[in-house]
Amino acid sequence: MQYDIRHPDFEAVIVPDATVSQLATGYEFVEGPAWHPTEGHLTVSDIAGNAMYRWRPGDAAPSVFRQPSHKANGNTYDAAGRLLTCEHATSRVVRLEADGSLSVLASHFGDKELNAPNDIIVTRDGTIWFSDPLAGRKPFFGVERDQDLDFQGVWRIRPEAKTAEPVARDYELPNGLCTNAEETALYVNDTLRKHIRRYDLTADGEISGGAVFAELTGAGEGVADGMKCDTEGRVWCTGPGGVQVFSPDGVSLGVILIPEKTANFTWMGADRRTLVTTSSTSLYTIPVNATGHHLF
Repeated sequence: MQYDIRHPDFEAVIVPDATVSQLATGYEFVEGPAWHPTEGHLTVSDIAGNAMYRWRPGDAAPSVFRQPSHKANGNTYDAAGRLLTCEHATSRVVRLEADGSLSVLASHFGDKELNAPNDIIVTRDGTIWFSDPLAGRKPFFGVERDQDLDFQGVWRIRPEAKTAEPVARDYELPNGLCTNAEETALYVNDTLRKHIRRYDLTADGEISGGAVFAELTGAGEGVADGMKCDTEGRVWCTGPGGVQVFSPDGVSLGVILIPEKTANFTWMGADRRTLVTTSSTSLYTIPVNATGHHLF
C-alpha cells in the first residue's frame, strides 16, 4: 500500500497505481532537496556524511557537489538561481555566487552565534526566511557545542538588510517552513510539538498570527520536518509514515507512505509532479497529481 487515505479529497492528489521507487541509497542521513527548474538537476545534503550531492535525470547515481559541506542541511534557490544553504557545523547561511564563491549571509545575532540554521526559503521579493533549531549542535547532525542564544526561532533577512532578524522566538524546535503560492501565508512546523503553525504574510514581508494550523498524527516513523505547498494551496509535511498532505483549511487528507523515515521532499521534473523524498539513507520518487510550488 502506498497511501493512507484520510479524506476523499486525497484522491485528487495521488496517482492510484503509482509506486514508490528508490532513486539512490547509501547515505548517512540525507536532507535538503532542491530542484533547479531550468538547469534540471536535484541537489541534496547528506548531513552526517558532511557532503552535498547533485543528480540529473539520466545519471546512474548522484555525484559529489560539495565536500566538506559543513554538515549542510536545507537548500533553496533565490530568483537569480543562486543556491542558498544552511550549515549546521558553522551556524551559517551561505549563498553560492555565480563565480563559484560562497557568501555568508548570516552567522550571528549581535555577538552571539546562531544555533544551527536548518531549513530555508526565499520569497519573490528576495526576503530570506530560515529556521534555527539546536539539532546542528548535537552529535551526528552537527558539531556538539553549547548554545549561545537563549531561544530557537524563525529568522528573516530582508533584501536590503546586512543581518538576520528574529521574527518568532516561541518554538521548542522550529524546523520546516514554506509559503503558499500567493505568498500570503507562511507556515512553520515545530518538531517537538508535532504541529504546523500558520502566519499571515503581507506584501512587505511582515507576519502576524501564528496559530496552530494542523497536527501531525499517525503511526510509523517520521516527524514534522520538511514542508512545502503545492500550487493549489495544500500543505505537504513530513510526519509519521512519510509525507502528510493537508488542505488549505488544515484538514488532514492523507499520507504518502515511504519505506524509510522521511525528513524532507520536493517536486522535480519539468512539470514539478514527481515527488522526491530524502529518507534517511535513500532518495525515493513517486508521481503525484499535484504541482509543487516553484522556487523561482
